[in-house]
Amino acid sequence: MTKEKLYLYDTTLRDGQQTQGVQFSTAEKQQIAKALDGLGIDYIEGGWPGANPTDSEFFETRPDTKATFTAFGMTKRTGMSAENDDVLSAVLNAGTPAVCLVGKSHDFHVETALGITLAENTDNIAKSITHIKVQGREALFDAEHFFDGFKANPAYAIEAAKAAYDAGARWVVLCDTNGGALPGEVSDAVKAVIAAGVPGDHVGIHTHNDTEHAVANSLAAVDAGARQIQGTLSGLGERCGNANLTTLIPMLSLKEPYASQFDIGVSREALSSLTRISRMLDDILNRIPMKQAAFVGASAFAHKAGLHASAILKDPSTYEHVDPATVGNQRVIPMSNQAGQSNLRRRLSEAGIEVEKGNPALARILDKIKEKEALGYSFDTAQASFELLARRELGFLPEFFEVKRYRVTVERRKNKRNQMVSLSEAVVVVKAGDEKFLSVSESMDETGSDRGPVNALAKALAKDLGPYQDVIDDMRLVDFKVRITQGGTEAVTRVIIDSVDGQGRRWSTVGVSANIVDASFEALVDATIWKLVRDGAQPMV
Repeated sequence: MTKEKLYLYDTTLRDGQQTQGVQFSTAEKQQIAKALDGLGIDYIEGGWPGANPTDSEFFETRPDTKATFTAFGMTKRTGMSAENDDVLSAVLNAGTPAVCLVGKSHDFHVETALGITLAENTDNIAKSITHIKVQGREALFDAEHFFDGFKANPAYAIEAAKAAYDAGARWVVLCDTNGGALPGEVSDAVKAVIAAGVPGDHVGIHTHNDTEHAVANSLAAVDAGARQIQGTLSGLGERCGNANLTTLIPMLSLKEPYASQFDIGVSREALSSLTRISRMLDDILNRIPMKQAAFVGASAFAHKAGLHASAILKDPSTYEHVDPATVGNQRVIPMSNQAGQSNLRRRLSEAGIEVEKGNPALARILDKIKEKEALGYSFDTAQASFELLARRELGFLPEFFEVKRYRVTVERRKNKRNQMVSLSEAVVVVKAGDEKFLSVSESMDETGSDRGPVNALAKALAKDLGPYQDVIDDMRLVDFKVRITQGGTEAVTRVIIDSVDGQGRRWSTVGVSANIVDASFEALVDATIWKLVRDGAQPMV
């Protein structure tokens, strides 16, 4: 059976950049565009040429892609021709093979926001699309506020959409601009547009997530006959975001009836890069990945309950709707005081530690986990610390080094500009074999800013670890989370530290103490030991 083509249109670089706090540099836009192209996206919308210097620079230096590069703009203004509209000209001057123009399809917006007649707006749409076609470009029309317009005046909303199609638009994209439509409403409106004479293979859908229905609304549009989906990586976008392509792509690739019915241009090999691309975007945005994100989140395939883990051990499909490897993710069996021995053995097996059923060490490990979690530890989010705990109980953990002492000082002083600044300094002394190693480090970064006492400790510990230095040189701290547990006079501090290395591995460790520095250092030491274990470092005898 021949599959029908379903086109994917990414607007991360334009609509995604409207996310509060997000501003891509030109280099970052190039990096994202290359990743999208490698994924198999059909259209990449690069931004609005002329709207800001970054977008203009990006179009001048955009990478060569198999995907159709698209510039975004607006239909011509009333009172001037398409040829003489300087805003429209700036969009065309970007030289992209495709141009997407946004225009009004809601009568209220036409008459109130634009202050023109409905007929004038329809004429602007038609003449703008015709102008793009005359220039030899592929034309797309984003029918703004379409679903609100369809509810208020369905005849005019369809008239606006049909004007674009009749003028030669390759795609008429129906936009849920306010994000308030529901799947049934989307389905009815799409069917009405197709019935009015705009073929489904010329109809696209652009949804926002203000009611958490952006993905559902996109699928409803496809079910109704639309054949292009617009969205963004990780659902970036204004207000609550756009349709999340990081969710839609595996849905369309792996779920029926979509997987059998449609070709979306994303190969199984490319699909397996989805988690990596999602994490790449988080790195660019300098934000912590959302663990609960569908398909690509760190917790998307995490099984905490002992009953679940026991079943997973027998057949992963008991509690997993897809194989995590298909999207480049992995199964996680977190350890907590809810864990059972099946859960424990599975997690140990994934760490390369095989323990036979009934081994008395299993009960000791579970008891130790429960004991430490009662003190404030959490092994749900600190898999590396769990692994070290288990190795100690099993006698599988080498003694690499001993921390003899450490000290941290924080000083407030005036700099040469007579400004009060902080400076943290750490001293760490470790013993490996018969030799001691002393390291001193400040927390100042390359910009001259103080990064705090934990940063100073991390730098000092990693500065000179004697015979193990080559192993830890590619290791760095990337996230630091603090939680005060219990409260009152008995409050303790729990610190979770995330580390990465040059192999792309990411691991989490935990420390607990009434003193935040002690808790942090415990987590730092665990992170270092885990790295030495995983890289096969040989302990000093």
